[in-house]
Amino acid sequence: MLTVTDVHTYYGDSHVLQGVTMTADKGVVTAVLGRNGVGKTTLCRSLVGLTRAREGRIEFDGADITALPPHQIAAHRISLVPQGRRVFVSLTVHENLAIAARPPAPSASAGQDRAWDLERVFELFPRLKERLGNRGNELSGGEQQMLAIGRALVANPLLMIMDEPTEGLAPAVIAEVGRLVLRLKAEGMSILLAEQNAAFAVKLADHVHVMSKGRIVHSSDPASLWNNEEIKTKLLGVPSRTTG
Repeated sequence: MLTVTDVHTYYGDSHVLQGVTMTADKGVVTAVLGRNGVGKTTLCRSLVGLTRAREGRIEFDGADITALPPHQIAAHRISLVPQGRRVFVSLTVHENLAIAARPPAPSASAGQDRAWDLERVFELFPRLKERLGNRGNELSGGEQQMLAIGRALVANPLLMIMDEPTEGLAPAVIAEVGRLVLRLKAEGMSILLAEQNAAFAVKLADHVHVMSKGRIVHSSDPASLWNNEEIKTKLLGVPSRTTG
């Protein structure tokens, strides 16, 4: 579904993505893992056109989207749950959702039996319905993450990109996000999950890529990654079994 080939992205003269090549398949969870600062968020921003790649190629569902502006990439049915939630703090919960809502693509399905609309989001997150008239800055961090995910879903995406969805959340809320990802995957949603929390991501993903210094340096199934002590300790900061 998604093919990234030798992508280079800069912030000014700072060369952040240094030849990223990876794929993400339809109907599965693909995780991009790595420590803070390795380029995961820049990759997500490049995929949706917020920080355009200077070199390389990004293809989605057979179309070259490398040079498209964000609104045209969104029209290809790619949604982003951004790092830090980025809800519209001056808008109510209802307004945040309504501004992003769009009907399903007529020629393609995201795999769900039902389209994602506001009522379906409220079934998924009853708390949002209770807070319908509250503004974004009146919500807790967990509620803001629910809203950011709901906002991405009502666009009826074919691919949902989730950038650090567990950042700053309490353990109970992180567990709830994990259950949600598994539910969406079971319904056929394609998800690209960028995460620093490797232990969280490997429980959800079907395939994993590890980033270091702006490149993909390891790709495998989650079990193979978790059994690779060198990759885990050096690149992901997971304590070695031998050292505890």
